[in-house]
Amino acid sequence: ECLSPRQMKHVAAYLLAQLGGNASPSAADVTSILDSVGVEPDSEKLEKLLGSLEGKDLVEVLAAGKAKMAAMPSGGGGGGGSGGSGGAIYTDVYMYRRRG
Repeated sequence: ECLSPRQMKHVAAYLLAQLGGNASPSAADVTSILDSVGVEPDSEKLEKLLGSLEGKDLVEVLAAGKAKMAAMPSGGGGGGGSGGSGGAIYTDVYMYRRRG
């Protein structure tokens, strides 16, 4: 299941809270981060995200996501791309958390 940009705002805020040292961000923590940049959360989607992450180690979740992305076909062709990797955020956060 792909996440839309509207869903990604919750994931991004959750990751920011984690990187800031909050091991288990709550709905209020994520909402506070979103509010700070003028973004309104979708409480239903936020609760779904938090429920899916409850009791899980974020590093393991990111590693699983990275493995899934590596298995996805990336058929070629076409012009020059942005040069970015679809799994870059997984790798960056995974490595950051492993060092910390």
